[in-house]
Amino acid sequence: MNDADVPKQIQQMCRFIRQEAEEKANEISVSAEEEFNIEKLQLLEAEKKKIRQEYERKEKQVDVRKKIEYSMQLNASRIKVLQAQDDVVNSMKESAAKDLLNVCRDDYKYKKLLQDLIVQSLLRLKEPAVLLRCREADVNLVESVLDSAKEEYAEKAQVHAPEILLDHQIYLPPAPSHHNVHALSCSGGVVLASRDGKIVFENTLDARLDVVFRQKLPVIRKLLFSQI
Repeated sequence: MNDADVPKQIQQMCRFIRQEAEEKANEISVSAEEEFNIEKLQLLEAEKKKIRQEYERKEKQVDVRKKIEYSMQLNASRIKVLQAQDDVVNSMKESAAKDLLNVCRDDYKYKKLLQDLIVQSLLRLKEPAVLLRCREADVNLVESVLDSAKEEYAEKAQVHAPEILLDHQIYLPPAPSHHNVHALSCSGGVVLASRDGKIVFENTLDARLDVVFRQKLPVIRKLLFSQI
């Protein structure tokens, strides 16, 4: 190698070094850009996740609100139905009470009712001898139907007519009075007891009000279910 070739070699080496340096710089630039893009993508994914979570949270809030509104509407509807049921039941009770009151005001109907009550009580007790108590005001009416009641019972129960002792010592309380609403009272009817007093059957109108009311339950149910 002569001295004239040295500068050329130096120039070639410098060119090679410069080229290599440029390639390294390009590699570093590309690597930095990739890292930047990755970070950007991660940030975008995080933002998307945050937006999705917020949407799901709001969607749940809407669902809960809808459920609450539906529940409130359902409860309001149920309350209406219950109120309607109460109105019908109260109306039927008032009607039953009026029916019995009207019977008590009619001597013929009340006498027939007393006989029915006595027969029903005898059928329930099935005793050969009983003690009967009634209101003092009803004694004459009860005495007028005793024989008929005993015969009717004997025919229905296929037994001998029972002995019925009407109690003239202790009476049922008198009819309700507007002057003393808190006083002990009885709307009418009878109470029968076995001779030893161990079996007692109360068949007063105050007790029978519930019986009359129960007989009207099919009508009440029909009215109630037609409203639902």
